[in-house]
Amino acid sequence: MTPADLIAFEDAVKAAFEAGKIRGPVHLAGGNEDQLIEIFESISLTDWVFATYRNHYHALLHGIPRDKVMAEIMAGRSMNLSFPEHRFVTSAIVGGILPIAVGVAAAMKRKEPYRHVWCFVGDMAASIGAFHEANSYAKHHDLPITFVIEDNGLSCDSPTDECWGMEPSSDKKTRYFYERKHPHVGTGKYVSF
Repeated sequence: MTPADLIAFEDAVKAAFEAGKIRGPVHLAGGNEDQLIEIFESISLTDWVFATYRNHYHALLHGIPRDKVMAEIMAGRSMNLSFPEHRFVTSAIVGGILPIAVGVAAAMKRKEPYRHVWCFVGDMAASIGAFHEANSYAKHHDLPITFVIEDNGLSCDSPTDECWGMEPSSDKKTRYFYERKHPHVGTGKYVSF
């Protein structure tokens, strides 16, 4: 999958949303195509991926068929894409995916030590207590998990540094920075259903 493929997918979602065909909120990705493609080169299809409500790119890069992802989005489940058969789960709750990802990593360490968990969070979620607790537990128990912080500098629409301050520390995390291409939610166009 190329950056152009990812952008074309989000453009199709945007068009469907603006045409009133998606009866639920959408959180479009954009500006982070290259970083995600590079990260997913290290992610095996047998690994678990946990993501946030801005998850379309993650699903596609984890090998979930485009038509399957689009069908869920069209059904209004953009923020809650979950395909357990593909080892892919998301949550629309900020930080809500953290304890689930850590639990799966703990189970995998006992039963499937050759697999890995990848937990994607935004910079706001990486600033809350749940992240610190998940990170601390994972580090203390040497769990097979990597937290990927997708840092666009915004907590929804507020500057993260001004709201939350310090950056979390962990040897179980990686962080990349990008500039958001779309509004926090929707497309910037009012849609009437």
